[in-house]
Amino acid sequence: MRGGQPIDDAHDVIYGAPAPPPQMKKMMYLETPPRLIETKIFSEVPAEFRRKVRTDWADANRPGAPTDCFIEGPSFDAEGNLYIVDIPFGRIFRITPDKKWSLVVEYEGWPNGLKIDAKGRILVADYMHGILELDARAGKVLTARNSESFKGCNDLHIASNGDIYFTDQGQTGLHDPTGRVYRLTTSGRLDCLINTGISPNGLVLDPTESVLLVAMTRDNSVWRAPLMRDGSVSKVGRFCSTFGPSGPDGLTMDKAGRLFVAHASLGHVFVFAPNGEMIARIKSCAGQSCTNVTIGGENPDLLYITESVTGTVLVADISGLDS
Repeated sequence: MRGGQPIDDAHDVIYGAPAPPPQMKKMMYLETPPRLIETKIFSEVPAEFRRKVRTDWADANRPGAPTDCFIEGPSFDAEGNLYIVDIPFGRIFRITPDKKWSLVVEYEGWPNGLKIDAKGRILVADYMHGILELDARAGKVLTARNSESFKGCNDLHIASNGDIYFTDQGQTGLHDPTGRVYRLTTSGRLDCLINTGISPNGLVLDPTESVLLVAMTRDNSVWRAPLMRDGSVSKVGRFCSTFGPSGPDGLTMDKAGRLFVAHASLGHVFVFAPNGEMIARIKSCAGQSCTNVTIGGENPDLLYITESVTGTVLVADISGLDS
């Protein structure tokens, strides 16, 4: 019994209360089920940029599945243009505010994550090459591991002081918990913060930049890593957990400290309060593979989401989270 009402301990359901959607039953919330926020299509990869050819990346990551594009890594520049990557074909696209697509660069690589810093530099986490700085002509390697190659870099986050935090995911998982999280300082020092990651993926600093949140895809969770004064991490733990055949992918956070978690197999972005409680679910109106997120350009009330399998960029109004 709880508050005079019977409880099903297996699912923590209060009988007589409105049942949450089935996929939410194992998700964490306290008094109020997470609100539903709908999405709409912002733009889609144009037909002229879709390639119906076999690629090594698709063979390794989506065996047998047609893959004419696989978009990720949304990030806005100062002019309001949205940049995204297309992993299997080594492409970076720019989408103008009026939804016109252009190819910024194509190169030999697998660009997975992308961020644009305060100076306008386009930084890319590339599975083949590590962390790159790109211009319109080619890729420029910004850093490389001297003693060993990276397993396969996945995503990055840029701190306010210019330090670059990035994940080295490779093919790690519960069978091989050796994924790494690095920090590249502005002085050029490369620090390994975590070397026991279970498929580390998207990452973001909290508003105080004293805590690093890292999606661990094959652990179906997001880890919380407090940063110490000397820059190391301590008392790393699970901030929240999800479920499904894949797991959390790209992350972003708003100024209120709410964490937005793109889930690569459940067709949702889940929103968690600073205490780890799920407060909202943002439902894809396209496919099930929500891979990355960014809060949008000139309007902080809009969340942009890449749905990778369909090659669609979705948008959701998140202003209601403040009500």
